[in-house]
Amino acid sequence: MRVHIDQEKCCGAGSCVLSAPEVFDQREEDGIVVLLDAEPPADLHEAVHEAAAICPASAISVEQAEQAERVERV
Repeated sequence: MRVHIDQEKCCGAGSCVLSAPEVFDQREEDGIVVLLDAEPPADLHEAVHEAAAICPASAISVEQAEQAERVERV
């Protein structure tokens, strides 16, 4: 998973920080989102998806990493 934020869209609601405080924070001066971890561990994926879904400004996007299986030939 790779997380992207658009600070230009952010309205400073803070719902992302409440959902996933290990991944998101807010600037003190204006409340705009700050990304703490662009590639969070698997145990935080659900919280990050929730944060993206409830963001009132749609400032969070999530990109799923493609996991290709390797086939070895003998």
